[in-house]
Amino acid sequence: MVDKHASKKSASSIKEKRAAKKAAAESTSGMEKLTHGRN
Repeated sequence: MVDKHASKKSASSIKEKRAAKKAAAESTSGMEKLTHGRN
């Protein structure tokens, strides 16, 4: 039972981390586009 809960938690955390990474990459690329466009 404990292992199942642990795997479930890690799976959700991995998904969250992946989502955060995606959001960060999108925001950084967007900022780069803005700065490059201005320059």
